[in-house]
Amino acid sequence: MESEGAAVAENTRGFNQGRYDSVADLAAYEELKSEAREIKEDAIERLPELLDLLEETVEENGGTVYLADDAADANRYIREVVAEKDAERLVKSKSMTTEEIEVNEALEADGVEVVETDLGEWVLQVADEAPSHIVAPAIHKSRAEIAELFNEVFDPDEELETAEELTKFARDRLGELIEGADVGMTGANFITADSGTIALVTSEGNARKSAVVPDTHIAVAGVEKVIPRVEDLSPFVELIGRSGTGQDITSYISLLTPPGTSPVPDFEDGGAALAGDHEGIGAGDNPDREFHLVLIDNGRLAMRQDEDLKETLYCIRCSACSNSCGNFQSVGGHVFGGETYSGGIATGWEAGIEGLDVASEFNDLCTSCSRCVNACPVKIDIPWINTVVRDRINRQADSNADWLVEGLVPDEEPGGMDVQKRLFGNFETFAGLGSALAPVSNWLADLSVSRRVMERVFGVDRRRELPTFQRMTLKKWYDDRGPKVSAPRTQVVLYPDLYTNTMQVERGKAAVRALEALGAEVVIPDVRSTGRAPLSQGMIATAREHAEDVYSGLALHLDADRDVVVIEPSDLAMFKSEYGKLLPEQSFRRLSENSYDVMEYLLELASEDGGPGLEVLRSPADDRSREVAYHPNCQQRTIRKAEFTVALLEELGYDVVTSDVECCGMAGSFGYKTEYYELSMDVGETLKDQFTAADTRRRTVVDSGTSCHKQLESLLPRESRHAVEVVAPDPQ
Repeated sequence: MESEGAAVAENTRGFNQGRYDSVADLAAYEELKSEAREIKEDAIERLPELLDLLEETVEENGGTVYLADDAADANRYIREVVAEKDAERLVKSKSMTTEEIEVNEALEADGVEVVETDLGEWVLQVADEAPSHIVAPAIHKSRAEIAELFNEVFDPDEELETAEELTKFARDRLGELIEGADVGMTGANFITADSGTIALVTSEGNARKSAVVPDTHIAVAGVEKVIPRVEDLSPFVELIGRSGTGQDITSYISLLTPPGTSPVPDFEDGGAALAGDHEGIGAGDNPDREFHLVLIDNGRLAMRQDEDLKETLYCIRCSACSNSCGNFQSVGGHVFGGETYSGGIATGWEAGIEGLDVASEFNDLCTSCSRCVNACPVKIDIPWINTVVRDRINRQADSNADWLVEGLVPDEEPGGMDVQKRLFGNFETFAGLGSALAPVSNWLADLSVSRRVMERVFGVDRRRELPTFQRMTLKKWYDDRGPKVSAPRTQVVLYPDLYTNTMQVERGKAAVRALEALGAEVVIPDVRSTGRAPLSQGMIATAREHAEDVYSGLALHLDADRDVVVIEPSDLAMFKSEYGKLLPEQSFRRLSENSYDVMEYLLELASEDGGPGLEVLRSPADDRSREVAYHPNCQQRTIRKAEFTVALLEELGYDVVTSDVECCGMAGSFGYKTEYYELSMDVGETLKDQFTAADTRRRTVVDSGTSCHKQLESLLPRESRHAVEVVAPDPQ
């Protein structure tokens, strides 16, 4: 899988940093997101009612509304309107919905010249390429590449080189094309049902020119763009620019209530900028103007009835999910996307509009790292949508072997499921066997013949070092050892996650020592894995079975008022987030509210009055050990637990530098898969660069998650340790 190019990474990371900076200055950021979410929820819930109101409103204004069933229906209507005007040229502003229905091709087949007036879209039209980003369609092209394209196609008197020269050339040429256009076409970021107002949010001002210069304006939008009132635009205006490009507010926000009062420009009469007598004109009273609003269903109304895909319709097309995605930063939208849409949210759009076959082509590029969750301005659970679609893809596979599979694997999935996904989804079983048979299992797995077989049959890349299983599990070690606190201040449950229990046992032992040093008696229950592994493969039924078993195993401890302490952040995220989809609400709330990150809990215990204090934990022994380079796990950042690790380390006297990458690239099983190994390493290069820079290369590397630990092992020549191993007292 090849990288799209350096321009994608540079630009998306720039947008991302801009978002961080912009929202940091917005005091009511989370409140605005909640408000925007509520408006979209209400709008989609009342959509049929709002569509009726909008049609009535637009027609009262003097316009026409057409609700198109699908792309063919929409294009038929648009072609008829353009033909009635005897139009030779139509100018368009940027619109993903018109990309979806391929209106350009339909009109060009009728001999109509279609001109994209957005700079990025025009560049791609000249290059005969598709957009690679929802907001910045030509994000994959550098300035030098655009200059080369323009010089070759247009052969200007003087070669174009600088951004200023390219922009001026495009502006002048597009200005002339807009002046001579017969019809203008726009999309719509939002449409208000109460007034028929169209909100256009752009960076170049071309949308309003395309709408008002020609005497005929066609607006094309999906039905999900309708919101109840003009007043409802407020949170979206605050959020859309910040979320997409990091701007506090987008350069141009146009509110048009067509046909509108704008007179039609007369460019042929140099002495009169405008044609006709327009005094006293009100909305709908301008005889020179014609307006058509084409609303597209194309699968959206069916998505509205789908409880798992419905959230896709809340999307405001800001691209924050793309910008915040490590994989997208490497491969861009031509790889991480379908027929029209790209990035994390594209799975929902393409599954609902085009079907599962299209969504399946890129769905696995979403690793459920969850970095997009907090970035989304309407709080869409994008990883869950991707997981649901993955589950449906798994279940549409034909198979006559269900009876055989049921006897061989302990999951709840159909027999025709992809064998690679089945392997990783049942990792709990393989880890149990690997631990029981260690060290022989580790020796066998590392044989070259074994690696070739695993690569050929299961797609496990032989270049990736496999985990090492421990014969003595954390659970067995603790049962043999027993508690060491004579007068405990509290009793806590240390959840024996799959990785800590069977592989990274030392970090589990460190957690026990640290908890005991702060006066907590530890209980390690006999419970199964959270279900993170099957969930990552789209095996929702199996993950739900895990969740139910885990809750049953922990319920008696919750009954006894014991808090649950978790070492592996991806498992804590299951308790805090995904279990909301897998368990009854009361069970989810109970477990979620009583589960803690291990470093968070240590900090809390150390802060309590009457306790032994931080001095029982390990402080840096010298200046060298004081300096730490810390990489938090993706899910840990999303559930906002990474700051506790930094806080505890700093309280103990460590000097901490924290990585600012979105993802290390490993993402659980993703980095083991042959088809994604190189992409995984490419994503990891940014983290490698940060931790080998002059100010970090001598620092102790600290991690918090299993996947990150494995990736850091591959990226760096020095060892990485879990944060709890750094602060835990030495064994007695």
